[in-house]
Amino acid sequence: MEQYEWEKLTPEQKKIQLYLEQKKTLETFLARGAISKAQFDKSLGDLTVKMGMSGAGK
Repeated sequence: MEQYEWEKLTPEQKKIQLYLEQKKTLETFLARGAISKAQFDKSLGDLTVKMGMSGAGK
């Protein structure tokens, strides 16, 4: 996302984008074998709860 696009987002939209980027990072780690499926599930669950994103990015 370009800087000018980011600046136009609301705080809630920024939070969603951050969550989705973090989720994508976890998916990349899992795909490359850097973390196990159990670690992925735990990390994604913790991220989802801490960011209040139940139902987002699924």
